[in-house]
Amino acid sequence: MHKKILFLSLMSACALNAHAAENNMRPGLWEITTTSGLLSLAEQIPPDQMQNLANLAKQYGFDMPAIKNGAASSKACITKEMAEQKIPPYLSHPQSGCEARNATRVENRYSADLVCASDQINGQGKTEATLNTPESFTGVTQFKGSVRGVAVDDRANSSGRWVSDSCGATNAR
Repeated sequence: MHKKILFLSLMSACALNAHAAENNMRPGLWEITTTSGLLSLAEQIPPDQMQNLANLAKQYGFDMPAIKNGAASSKACITKEMAEQKIPPYLSHPQSGCEARNATRVENRYSADLVCASDQINGQGKTEATLNTPESFTGVTQFKGSVRGVAVDDRANSSGRWVSDSCGATNAR
């Protein structure tokens, strides 16, 4: 009896792993939440300086996410083409001067080295994410370098969840 239960457990685990290897992100509107030590300080920044940061983000093609209680929340549109990529589209932001290198995918786990070399952002890091289901992911990013001349050594935790098939007015990344 124990051998049958062990065999069924192993078969179930193999089936789940095989299914996870086939996972791609579901196209549509996603909500992405990020927490980090730096984000917890954002609420202490005066409104005029936050506006300057929002303007800087806009120059690089980003909308400043809503930041509350140390978490940044934003929405992103993932197209069918983006969802079918082997490496998720949220791993790279070339417009910011950062790019993902050595990106890999093994089953439902992704990783990439981050290299940023611009006037505003300079440094390197590592990002890893797990696509838990086609409708959710979790990840962590570590970065060491400088942002606008200020030294940064931070770790951010992220999670994403699919919201709907329609992106509405949200721009694709």
